[in-house]
Amino acid sequence: MTTSARSYVWDVAIVGLGPAGRALAHRCTALGLSVASVDPLPQRSWTATYAAWEDELPDWLPRDAVASRVARPVVWTRRRHTIARTYCVLNAPVLQSMLTKDSGTVFTGRAVSLSPTCVHLTDGSALKARVVVDARGTGAGADLAQQTAYGVVVEPDLAARALAGEDAVFMDWRRDNGAPTSAAPSFLYGVPLARDKYLLEETCLVGHPPIPLSVLTSRLHHRLRARGVVVPPDSQVERVRFAVEPPHQARNSCSSGLVPFGSRAGLMHPGTGFSVATSLEYADVLARHLRDGSAEGLWPWRARVVHPLRSLGLRVLLNLEPEQVPEFFEHFFDLPIRLQTAYLSDRANPRGMLSAMRKMFLASSSDIRREILTSAFRREIR
Repeated sequence: MTTSARSYVWDVAIVGLGPAGRALAHRCTALGLSVASVDPLPQRSWTATYAAWEDELPDWLPRDAVASRVARPVVWTRRRHTIARTYCVLNAPVLQSMLTKDSGTVFTGRAVSLSPTCVHLTDGSALKARVVVDARGTGAGADLAQQTAYGVVVEPDLAARALAGEDAVFMDWRRDNGAPTSAAPSFLYGVPLARDKYLLEETCLVGHPPIPLSVLTSRLHHRLRARGVVVPPDSQVERVRFAVEPPHQARNSCSSGLVPFGSRAGLMHPGTGFSVATSLEYADVLARHLRDGSAEGLWPWRARVVHPLRSLGLRVLLNLEPEQVPEFFEHFFDLPIRLQTAYLSDRANPRGMLSAMRKMFLASSSDIRREILTSAFRREIR
């Protein structure tokens, strides 16, 4: 419901109604907290493709919030790998609809300033709350590492040709996209969105600066033509661009008394860009702590150990030479699935994270080992 009554002091005020903000509002309301949310366009539909590993999804998420499942997605580095882990594409309209129900009061407006207990809007009004949560995402800050992608939605027969009959391809690093060997690499991502449509997307995993969308568009069509696929001119298109790191101003939110959440709070994996499943899981954690008067639950000591290790992984990815990237991922997908899971999904498992990184380091060539060591002592991203 949207209302203009703003005289109430809410338990929680949430700024930003993407998946993280909606999930937190939903879970806070389920615990009996009064919730006010603010967004300039609260009715806009979610059109991005959200995906997750099935074992990351919380128990409270209904089964129909998942649009498709693939039991063993494939990766191509210098050879073929199979991931023994079920991968899901979420049904964005269903997810948005269920998170919108029973989620408090929504105000249409843009926040101009936030304090720990008040949100000031452009129309001069203010929302007062016991706790203010900033869930405005990362945006696409030019000074931050970013992920970019360009994709097309096609019918299953065209996807089958592009993916050589695989049910889904999580990453395909092969160089049939026309990119020079000296250029920053990109990979093909191909997943079913539903029974009758697939997304084929050329992706720059992380870049600083990222590969431009125009270049990714050219690479995707070159790759698909090389595989005998001509994309119909009226095909639906997806364009992706977002920062994989929180904006600099958000990093000081906790010290200022604000509570950040979602990708703005560092819940996005900086090496993959995945954040929705983590935000869904930790919405319950933060909601309980807001009810009990604390927001410490997002960052137990194990998560504080893992986070800089993930940031090191981002620096390594950004500093690798183009020809080293497929080798790097070859070693990663040779890891046991428990260590892949620790690296990709478990933000509070330092032992698993360190074990994965150690095995990766030992399996890597001397050049990649040198880059890992250099990145460990170099804070800046080149």
